[in-house]
Amino acid sequence: MSMQIGIVGKPNVGKSTFFSAATEATVDIASYPFTTIDANVGVMYVRAKCPCKEFNVKCNPNNSKCIDGTRLIPIEAIDVAGLVPGAHEGRGLGNKFLDDLRQADAFIHVIDASGGTDDEGRPCEIGSHDPLKDVEFLEEEICYWFAGILEKDWKRIARQCEVGKIKFEKMLAEKMAGLKISEVQIHRAIMNLGLNPDKPSDWNDRDILNFAFELRRISKPMIVALNKCDLVPKEDIEKIISRLKEKGYMGVPTSAEAELALRRASKAGLIKYTPGAGDFEIFDPQKLDEEQKKALDFIKEKVLDTYGSTGIQECIEKAAFDLLKLIVVYPVEDEHHLTDKQGRVLPDAYLMPKGSTARDLAYKVHTDLGEGFIKAIDARTHRVVGADYELKDGDIIKIVAKA
Repeated sequence: MSMQIGIVGKPNVGKSTFFSAATEATVDIASYPFTTIDANVGVMYVRAKCPCKEFNVKCNPNNSKCIDGTRLIPIEAIDVAGLVPGAHEGRGLGNKFLDDLRQADAFIHVIDASGGTDDEGRPCEIGSHDPLKDVEFLEEEICYWFAGILEKDWKRIARQCEVGKIKFEKMLAEKMAGLKISEVQIHRAIMNLGLNPDKPSDWNDRDILNFAFELRRISKPMIVALNKCDLVPKEDIEKIISRLKEKGYMGVPTSAEAELALRRASKAGLIKYTPGAGDFEIFDPQKLDEEQKKALDFIKEKVLDTYGSTGIQECIEKAAFDLLKLIVVYPVEDEHHLTDKQGRVLPDAYLMPKGSTARDLAYKVHTDLGEGFIKAIDARTHRVVGADYELKDGDIIKIVAKA
């Protein structure tokens, strides 16, 4: 499971509740800063249409799950210590927070959309804090962290590139490899800003900072979870979403507490609820006490009927499919029976970046398959495709390789 999404935000905004709701993991949840100290790692799932219904077969998922024709594919989630202003200088748990995020491919930034949490993560009167300030501060902290890494040895790297004609993007990629940043992403950031990669010694501090901001945008895209959306009128949430859009961010209204409550009630057998659904079904109202009934009524009215869902599943899937532009591909050994060597039907579902090729899939399944690649076969059309064939969402592919 190589994809990782970081759940980020300042303390006390519902970040750990979001993580618990999304992963069903048990973590400490409390209304005070720094409840989370060590990063929590869990598994979230994105939904895709399983081909089992299309082919009228019973699948045997291996690396994922299938519930009534919906394939649930895992993505790793990491919930890190809450970030406070000055984190890149080591304030709060800043250094640890940033270090824990090195391998994240994208961020879900959880904010308190009700405006009931101040800069430091302390509870304050609802509406007294502007949630957009949190989005700006978190982006700044991450970008200053990037800039700090870039500035170390900058003159030496610039000199080596200009004198020795070593490719600047390649050297920077080696320097930033620990942050899962590629040479291609570095090249794109440089081109987008119109900077000269042949004369990095001419870049000033402002150029380096702008480059850090652009590199963050490209290498670690961010979606904003407008948490606690049930505490304020819908119009207020819509205004925040509109303001976020102006700044180039996608915003999703969420209620992590509602999602966690629904998942727990479902697990306890009190209700039938599918994550991402817009409603739930109570099995036996007699089994619910007054407090539980009141809580479920509140969730139905203030969250599900108002927003269509709790937003948690939508957030995860928008991060995977809209931000990271992932597609789902099903590799098989036998294109006629859709099985692997063990005879399991449609065993694996892989998340691949859009634009990936048949050879990329071969490498993802096993290095030997990539290196020995001969051809691939589209199981739907039974047509032979080459190494450069661009995979489509939902493809079922057989890889043929040298033994």
